[in-house]
Amino acid sequence: MAASIGSLLGEISSVDDPIEELQSLKTALLSIPVNALRSSVSGQRLNGIFSLLNTNEREQIELCVDILDRILMALSPVDLVQNYRAELQGGLTHPDGAVKILALTQIGRMVEHPDAITQILNNLDILQDVIRCIGEEKMAVAKQAIHSLSKLSHSKPGLDSLFQGELLKVMKDVMATSDVVRYRIYELIVDISSVSPISLGYCANSRLVTQLLGELTGDDVLIRATAIEMVTALARSQHGRQYLAQQGIMKKISNMITGADTDPYSSFYLPGLVKFFGNLAIMDSPQQVCESYPIFHNKVFEMAMDPDPAMMGVALDTLGLLGSTVEGKQVLQKTGEKFKSVLVRMSQVASSGATELRVRSLDAIAQLLTLQMEQQTEDLLALTESWFRLLSKQPMDLICNISTQPFPELHCGALRIFTAIATQPWGQRLMINTPSFMEFILDRSTGQTKEAKDAKFELVRSLVSSSTTAAILGSQHYLRLKSYLREGPYYVSAVAAVGIEGAD
Repeated sequence: MAASIGSLLGEISSVDDPIEELQSLKTALLSIPVNALRSSVSGQRLNGIFSLLNTNEREQIELCVDILDRILMALSPVDLVQNYRAELQGGLTHPDGAVKILALTQIGRMVEHPDAITQILNNLDILQDVIRCIGEEKMAVAKQAIHSLSKLSHSKPGLDSLFQGELLKVMKDVMATSDVVRYRIYELIVDISSVSPISLGYCANSRLVTQLLGELTGDDVLIRATAIEMVTALARSQHGRQYLAQQGIMKKISNMITGADTDPYSSFYLPGLVKFFGNLAIMDSPQQVCESYPIFHNKVFEMAMDPDPAMMGVALDTLGLLGSTVEGKQVLQKTGEKFKSVLVRMSQVASSGATELRVRSLDAIAQLLTLQMEQQTEDLLALTESWFRLLSKQPMDLICNISTQPFPELHCGALRIFTAIATQPWGQRLMINTPSFMEFILDRSTGQTKEAKDAKFELVRSLVSSSTTAAILGSQHYLRLKSYLREGPYYVSAVAAVGIEGAD
C-alpha cells in the first residue's frame, strides 16, 4: 500500500485534471489505520498536494485538505516543523477557510511539542499570522486560531513569546479591528489565564485582563453582557476567582445587580450577572456567596416570579444549580416563605408554562429534590419531602400527568423528578401508594424515544440501588425492577416482537 500511495502522489503532480487521482489517493489513505499510516507516508514529499491548493476549484481544494489532514496527522510535530513549516504558514493566508483551519490545527500540534515549539519560536512570523487569523470573518477559523494559540500557555517560552515584544503588539493591533474581534482576543486571554496562576500573571501584566474588566461598566449594554460572560469563564479556575476578588470584581458585579433596578436596559446584562454568582456559589460556597452578596439570591427569587421568559429561565437554572448541593439546599431553606413561594411558582410553570420553561422548571425541581445516598439524613429527607409536597396538593398526580403528555422533553423531565425521589424512603412510599404507578414504571410501551427509554432506565436503576426499595415496594416489584435493569433500556420481549411482526 505504501508503494501505491507513493505512485499516486507521483501521478498527481503530472496530470492536468487531478480530481480522479486525488479521489483515489484519498480512498487509499482511508483504507489504512492512522497508526499504520506513518510508515506508509514516511519519506514521501507532499509538495505536489500543497501546490494543488492554489486553485479556485472547490472540489480540488476539499480533496487536498482531506488528504493533507489524514497524512499530516500521521506525522510527528517535529516532522511537520522541519519539512512543512513554510507550506503550513502559506495555508494561513489561503482564501479558503478549510485550508486555514488545516494549517492552524497542525501548528497547534507543533506548539504543544517541546522540540517543535523551539523552532516555531525562532520564527515568530508564523505566530503573527496565526494571531491575525483571529480577525478572520469565518468564526471557525478564528476559533481554531484561539485554540492553537492557547496551547502556547503550556510552556514558559511560549508565554514569554506571546506576551513580550512583537506578538503582543500584533495581538493589540488585531483587537482594534472591531468589537467582535476584540472579544475573540479576550476569549484567548481567558483561555490562557485559566491554565495556571503563572499564565494569569502574564495576561494581567499585559493589561489585557484589566481592559476586559473595564468593559463590565462600559456604556454599551451588549458589550457589557459579553464582558460578563468572559469574566464568568475566568472565574471557573480557583486562581481566577482569587484574582477577581483581589480586583474587587465580585463587589462591582453585586453593585451592578443593585443598580439594574433603575436601568431600563438591564435585561440585556442582568441574566449574565446572576449566572456569574450562580457559578461562583457552586464553585466556592453557596452559603458564603449568598451571605456576602444577599442581592444575588433576592434577585434570583424576584426573577423567578418575573413574567419575562428570559428572566424566569435564568432564575430556574440558577435555582437548580444552587439546590444541587446540600449547602445550597440549606441556604434556600433558610429563606423561609420566600423560597416556598418560588417553589409554588416553579410548579405552576412546570404545569402550564411555555414548553422550554416547563422543561427548565422540571429539571430545576429534580435538582432541588436530589439527595445522594450518603446525604440522606433525617433532616434533609424531611426537607426534600416538604418541598415535594409544596408542588401541589397531589404532587404525584401532578408529575404523572406531565409524564403522560405527548412531548418527549416533558416526559423525560417528569421522569427525572421521579428519579430524584426514587432513592428516598418517603418517595418510595408515595410511589407504592399511587395507584398504577409501579405498572407505569415497568411498562416498556410508554415513552418510545431513546431519551425516554434512557430516562426510564435511570429511574429503575435508582430504585434498585436503594437499600429500602425491597422493604417499601415489596419483593415482587423489586424483583421485576431488577429484571428490567438486567434486560437493559431497549429490551423488547419475544412475545411483543412476534405480535408486531404478525401485525406487519
